[in-house]
Amino acid sequence: MARDSQAALVALNRFGFGARGGASGDLINAASDPRGFVKAELARPNGVLLEAPGLQSTPQLGQAVFAYQDQVKQAREAAKAAAPAEGAQQAPADQKPGLRRNLSLNAVATEIAGQMAETKPADNAAKPDTMQPNAAAPPAAKPAPQPLNVIQKTFRAEALARLQRATLVECGFTERLVVFWSNHFCISASKGELARIWAGAFEREAIRPHVLGRFADMLRAVEQHPAMLFFLDNQQSLGPDSRAGQNRKRGLNENLAREIMELHTLGVGGGYTQDDVTSLARIITGWTFAGRQGQLGTPGSFAFNANAHQPGPQMLLGKSYGPTGLAQGEAALADIARHPSTANFIAAKFVRHFVADDPPPALVARLRDIFVKTDGDLKAMAVALVDSDEAWKAPLTKMRSPYDFVVASGRLLARVPEDPGGYLNNLNLLGQPLWSPAGPNGFPDTSAAWAAPEGIKLRLDIAAQMGARLGNNIDPLDLLEFAAADAASIETRKTIERAESRQQALALLLMSPEMQRR
Repeated sequence: MARDSQAALVALNRFGFGARGGASGDLINAASDPRGFVKAELARPNGVLLEAPGLQSTPQLGQAVFAYQDQVKQAREAAKAAAPAEGAQQAPADQKPGLRRNLSLNAVATEIAGQMAETKPADNAAKPDTMQPNAAAPPAAKPAPQPLNVIQKTFRAEALARLQRATLVECGFTERLVVFWSNHFCISASKGELARIWAGAFEREAIRPHVLGRFADMLRAVEQHPAMLFFLDNQQSLGPDSRAGQNRKRGLNENLAREIMELHTLGVGGGYTQDDVTSLARIITGWTFAGRQGQLGTPGSFAFNANAHQPGPQMLLGKSYGPTGLAQGEAALADIARHPSTANFIAAKFVRHFVADDPPPALVARLRDIFVKTDGDLKAMAVALVDSDEAWKAPLTKMRSPYDFVVASGRLLARVPEDPGGYLNNLNLLGQPLWSPAGPNGFPDTSAAWAAPEGIKLRLDIAAQMGARLGNNIDPLDLLEFAAADAASIETRKTIERAESRQQALALLLMSPEMQRR
C-alpha cells in the first residue's frame, strides 16, 4: 500500500496531538492507512478512562477540602487567641511608648522591630567587635517554600496524569475528544477551592466515560456533578415556593439553567425564551451536593434536596413536566438533549473544532443527521467525521491552541512529563490556564483567538527556551522527519537548514506551520 505522508500529517495534527519523536514511527504508521490509524483508538473505549495511583473520587476530594478548611480555621483561631497574650507582654508605659493607633502594618512591624533591637540580651551588646561599622548587612535569607496543600497537590497530580496520557497515546484522537468535550462543558478551577480540587475529577468522572457514548448521558453526568453545580451556583438556588425558599426568603439562581440551554445544548437562537430558562431553573432546584455535615449524603457527593425543590408541574419548551422531583429534571435534560437545535449546535461546534473555523455546511448537516438518527451517539459522530472527505481535504490552517502546542512539542521531543509545573506555567503564560477559562463559554476555538502577535511572540519565547535547553542533543532535521517527513514544506526545511545553531533550528521547527497548524 502506498504511503501518504500528507494524509498522515492530517491524521496526526488535525485529529491528534502530532507525531511522537524517538522510535515511535507514528508518521509511517499513519501514512499506510490514515483513516484507520485515527479510528483505531475509537475501538478501545476503555482507553479513554484515566486511572492513576492517588487520583481520588469527587466525594473523597470534597471531604479532603472540608478537612483542610477546618484545619485552616482552627489555625487562624489559635493565632487570634495567642495575639492578645503576646500584646500583654509589652513594656510598661513609662519605659516604652505604646503602639499608636491607625498605623499601617509595615509601620507597626517597623516599630516592633525597633523595640526588639533595643531590648536585645546583654551578652549581644557586650560583643561590639561582632559587627563592623561599615560592614555590609548579610543578604536576607529567602523564605523556605511553603509545602503544597492538599488542593494544590491534587490539582498538580490530576494535571500530570492528563499530560502524560496526551503525551504517550499513539494518535491522540480520543484525548482530543476529551479536551473538546471538557471545554464544551467547562468549569473553572479559579472559582474556588472546591472547583480547583474537583477540576480533574470532573473530567475523569463526567466527561471521559461518555466521550464515546451518548450525549444525553454525558449531559446528565455533567449537570449533576458537584463541580458543575458549584461552578454555576446551583446549590444556592431555591424554589421560591419550596420549604427552604419560604424559610430563607431566597429564590432562584438561573446560572446553570441558562448555560445548559445557551452553551451546553440548544445554543443561542436555539428556540428557547427567558421563560424557558426560568422554568428549567425551577425544575433543577434541589440539585446540589452534600456539605461537610453530610446531612444530604456522603459529603461531596451529588444530592437532591427535596426541601429546596420548587413544587408543582413546569412548562418547558412547550411541554409540561409533572412534579416528580429529581426525575422531573432528568426528563427535561433528556428531551433537551434530543432537541433538533441541540443536534445542529453540537455538529457545527464539533466540525469547527476539528476542521475549519467556517465549518463546511454539508459536513455539519451530515453530522447533525447522524446525531439525530443515533440518539446522540458521539462515537458514531466521531467516525463520520473521520470518514468524511471534507476533514481530509481542508487545508491545515487552524491554529493550535496553547494546550495543543505544548503537548505536541513534548511529544515530538519525546519528553514524558514528570512534573507538571513547566507545562502549567507555559499554559498560564499563553493564556490558556488548565481547566480555568475566564467564563462558562470555555476557551475560544478559532485561529484568530490564538494567532494574535503577542501570543505568537510568547510561543516563540517558549520555543527558544526549549531550543536552548535541548538543542545541543537533538538534530532538528531528524525531528522534522518524525513530524512531517516529505509532507514538510520546502520553506520549512530551508529555514531549519539555514539556522545559525541547532538551538535556533529547534526553535524554528517548533514554530513552523507543521507544528503550529492543524
